[in-house]
Amino acid sequence: MSPVTEYDAKVDMKKRLTLRGVRYGHYHVSEYKDGRIVLEPRELVKPASVSRQALKTMDKSMTNLKKGVVSAPVDLSDFKDKK
Repeated sequence: MSPVTEYDAKVDMKKRLTLRGVRYGHYHVSEYKDGRIVLEPRELVKPASVSRQALKTMDKSMTNLKKGVVSAPVDLSDFKDKK
């Protein structure tokens, strides 16, 4: 596969590198001992996905609910619309 764009870039005084014409806002950076740096586009949050930790926490919460291990009711009356 041939590159879409190629150009030379220089690191500035604060060790920053400017990328031109990028299509993504976030990248995962892999730096190798031989000096290669690989940038892979990333999404901050994948749509319609839940992390394993969140699923584990939800499962534990449901187990506690079924066992009756719950907190006292929370008063949300302060948040109702006042017309």
